[in-house]
Amino acid sequence: MKNCINLKIWFLNLIIMLFVMLSTTHGRPNQKFRLKAVNLGGWLVTEGWIKPSLFDAIPSKDFLDGTGLQFKSVTTKKYLCAESGGGTILVANRSSASGWETFKLWRINKETFRFRVFNKQFVGLDGYNVVAVSNSSIDSETFHIVKENDNSTRVRIKASNGYFLQVKTEEVVTADVSLVNEWRNDDPTIFVMTISDRMQGEFQITNGYGLKKAPQIMKEHWSTFIVEDDFKFIARNGLNAVRIPVGWWIASDPTPPWPYVGGSLHALDNAFLWAEKYGLKVMIDLHAAPDSQNGYEHSSSRDGAQEWGKTDESIKQTVQVIDFLTARYAKSPSLYAVELLNEPRSPDATLESLNKYYKDGYEAVRKHSSTVFVVFSNRLGSSMPREFFPLANGLMGSVIDVHYYSIFGDEFTNMSVQQNIDYIYNNRSSDLNFVTTSNGPLIFVGEWVAEWQVKGAIKNDYKRFGKAQLDVYGRATFGYAYWAFKNVNKHWSLEWMMKNGYIKF
Repeated sequence: MKNCINLKIWFLNLIIMLFVMLSTTHGRPNQKFRLKAVNLGGWLVTEGWIKPSLFDAIPSKDFLDGTGLQFKSVTTKKYLCAESGGGTILVANRSSASGWETFKLWRINKETFRFRVFNKQFVGLDGYNVVAVSNSSIDSETFHIVKENDNSTRVRIKASNGYFLQVKTEEVVTADVSLVNEWRNDDPTIFVMTISDRMQGEFQITNGYGLKKAPQIMKEHWSTFIVEDDFKFIARNGLNAVRIPVGWWIASDPTPPWPYVGGSLHALDNAFLWAEKYGLKVMIDLHAAPDSQNGYEHSSSRDGAQEWGKTDESIKQTVQVIDFLTARYAKSPSLYAVELLNEPRSPDATLESLNKYYKDGYEAVRKHSSTVFVVFSNRLGSSMPREFFPLANGLMGSVIDVHYYSIFGDEFTNMSVQQNIDYIYNNRSSDLNFVTTSNGPLIFVGEWVAEWQVKGAIKNDYKRFGKAQLDVYGRATFGYAYWAFKNVNKHWSLEWMMKNGYIKF
């Protein structure tokens, strides 16, 4: 009897010990293993700066979705402007151009466009007067941009009523000129056009090439940009994982909604096969959510607008994507983590909407796996790096993703080589220590790069800078991931950095 009681006590103590281990490690008793990963950026979610040549063959490639255009009247010498940012008439009385004077393109085809203004209304006509009052793209007018010649910045704008826009006065802009001929400086239909910004994401490339050509372009890219030999190289050079950015449309493959094209899911399937073959772990990273969580091209925003999370429907749709991906790969020994959303931007992505989504997304992962880690990305623009701790602390297997770059921000502008290295050892080390707690969630430095604003740095400078980041980010309790594996910008390409002896794992 006594032996039986002792056995029960021993067994109870064992259960308590295992529970404590699981609780203090947020889900796995062995956290000696940490990810040493690289991001496969620019592969299944397009980012034009990573591989600009993808966009070379798009007809009228200067006029992609989200391109910001500013128009200066040759007669008033003032910029076309949506008065009050939208909701009323267009005027031509601004001496300089900023947000209200910038018109974002929605591309219908290579010749036809809609214009969206600062407050998100679309440009249209009230009789012959040009206004920006419609919140619906369908109800707005379409426009043609007619250049003086291919190399000229002088243009005319033709409305869908068949008439050209003209600046009658600084306060009156109409579409009522039917006949034009020469390009004289006293012609009120002529504007000098400036491209203020461009976007080169998944929406831009697929809508730019169109339904006939985009499938061919994208499938060629997916099958050649990242291949099996890349996984072999990664595994043989000291790394143990890949973080793979994907877009929400992947869950609808092979027939995703317009303008996206099918095939990225097949590429992700291949990635898992290669990861299993070479013993690599995989983190699936939802990089682009429906309606865009940050307004950037890497979240596949159409025109810079950020709409994700403003309705329950967008949250529900995003949870369904997570559910689909986890269900598909849960049985793979390589699936190590699912990141619910990359870089949501504050304040439009609210703490309330993200807490709801992260909780629902976590439960979607847990439906299919009790061991896969669930990663919550901190918000861009938030000054509270622990803001998701109250949620994460109650969820086993949860991880907080922080991104540490030394290239974005005025504080880096005039830093020397040594100052940049000291910043890593002092400031970044302090940042990491602040979010690392003994009983809190695990911490993942999900994006970093050995690039900076220093001019004229030599190879040894880059080596010291990279080593500093490895020293500090190597202490992250969940691990780190370099951005990215391939890039035309050499120092952003880990493949190039490793092959040329700039960095070693």
